[in-house]
Amino acid sequence: MIDPTLTYEDYLNPDVSQLVTEDDTPVDNFASQKQQRLLTSVLYSAKADEIFIAAANVGIYHALGQPPIVPDVFLSLDVQVPPNWWEKSHRCYLMWQFGKPPEVVIEIVSNQEGEELGKKLGIYEQMRASYYVVYDPSHQLGEKVLQIFELRGRRYFQTDQTWLEQVGLGLTLWEGKFEGREDTWLRWCYQDGNVLLTGDERAQNAEQQAQNAEQRAQNAEERARLLAEQLKALGVDPDQL
Repeated sequence: MIDPTLTYEDYLNPDVSQLVTEDDTPVDNFASQKQQRLLTSVLYSAKADEIFIAAANVGIYHALGQPPIVPDVFLSLDVQVPPNWWEKSHRCYLMWQFGKPPEVVIEIVSNQEGEELGKKLGIYEQMRASYYVVYDPSHQLGEKVLQIFELRGRRYFQTDQTWLEQVGLGLTLWEGKFEGREDTWLRWCYQDGNVLLTGDERAQNAEQQAQNAEQRAQNAEERARLLAEQLKALGVDPDQL
């Protein structure tokens, strides 16, 4: 019901002073917080020239008068956090400010109390997030480790496709080491299946390429030296060639 005491300007710029933008409740476990960091930080390393918000444990207010929902990770394209992010109205994701829902929301399941396939799915569907991802590494909800739901019209449909066409990114399960921890990780990937590299991985690749180049230079120098010795043995001065 429309409140007759509110003006058009009130609906455009609602009072957010009473919104709970953070409650400082520590609820994450070691595995989840590291997985969240991998999913967010890699985007800022690999796509530094693009505009987007990738965040973990930040509240999304999707409708006036409704409590926020706090996905483990979300990705929203073509928007950015305002410079004055300490202001109350900029501390979380207010959909009426950004003008759109996030394209991807991800829940990392660590117990059976989160209602990831029930209440949360319904909220994200109503919110109209293009993709809803449920990552269940410890099989709390069943046998499937990864479930992806795609919005078609007004409803979510589960899909076996891990390439998220509308965002130009995919998701894959990757075995390897992140921040010193060897495990299976959920990672963003390109369409060919190669994962987006973290800043550390990019640095390691650059270092390896430099070492390979140095080794090739040393090999070439050694071949030149051996060739010079062979020419001298034949009575040919290599410096005169």
